[in-house]
Amino acid sequence: MDFILYGKSEKGCDQAQWSQRTKMPCSVLNESVLVLNRHWVAVHITSARRALVLLYSDHARVVAEDYSTHTFESWRELSAAMETVKKIITPGFQIAVPEVIMLTEFSKFPPRHVKFSRRNIYLRDNFTCQYCGTVPPREELTIDHVVPRSRGGKTVWENVVLACVKCNTMKGNRLPEEAGLVLRTKPQKPHWLACTGFNLPSQPSSLWQRFLDNAYWNTPLRP
Repeated sequence: MDFILYGKSEKGCDQAQWSQRTKMPCSVLNESVLVLNRHWVAVHITSARRALVLLYSDHARVVAEDYSTHTFESWRELSAAMETVKKIITPGFQIAVPEVIMLTEFSKFPPRHVKFSRRNIYLRDNFTCQYCGTVPPREELTIDHVVPRSRGGKTVWENVVLACVKCNTMKGNRLPEEAGLVLRTKPQKPHWLACTGFNLPSQPSSLWQRFLDNAYWNTPLRP
């Protein structure tokens, strides 16, 4: 799907209304974009679709590789000279999908504590069995204690993982190695970005790295 701007303002529309009319892949609009607050601190991840809406409505600026910031109009002009980036094509112009945007008014800082909850365990493990790597329906996933509670295992980030019903049944009240199972990643407390619900890049872009601490990028990748 491509997206066409509608409206009457000098930008081409009264607000960022995108109509599914042509043939740009949805995946482009679902690309993850890092969001900074007005103090240049990473606070969230959003979709390219939402990032462009914020940019168009003047609630955000695009942050370029040289740390320059751009409005919708200046980013659109700069996009015309870009050749190796993903772009959204409209009948009148092309605009590159930004990697990072900065909110113009938001000043709050991100949470540094990740709540230990069922939802965040599912997000950390990407709804994937940590033993066999399958992604079954959500109702077929269970939370498994790597070291069973009956053997002294605690209910903490470092001792719980998602497991499909088949693997959990196979493991039973044993350690993974006793059941012939191997953990795909070592469980640990996730970085707060991993619990945003957005798809994260498997490798950090050079621009993302400048705004994120090593605690996130040194975390084992999701399977």
